[in-house]
Amino acid sequence: MANETKAVLEGGPDDLPERIVSVTEPGPDVKIPFRGGYEHFKATDRQEKTSEGQLPVYEWWERTEVPG
Repeated sequence: MANETKAVLEGGPDDLPERIVSVTEPGPDVKIPFRGGYEHFKATDRQEKTSEGQLPVYEWWERTEVPG
């Protein structure tokens, strides 16, 4: 079974539906499908206290489009 945790997303589109997301096998980046593409977030050294506990912070760094 995969190790699942949660992370806080910082930056990116203002209308991103969730800022706390589940992350399977946390790594150097998280890719979130959104509006026909992907929002990419890089891991930081920071943590944030949330209602779900202390979580790692991932910061937005780029968007890629899905060909279609």
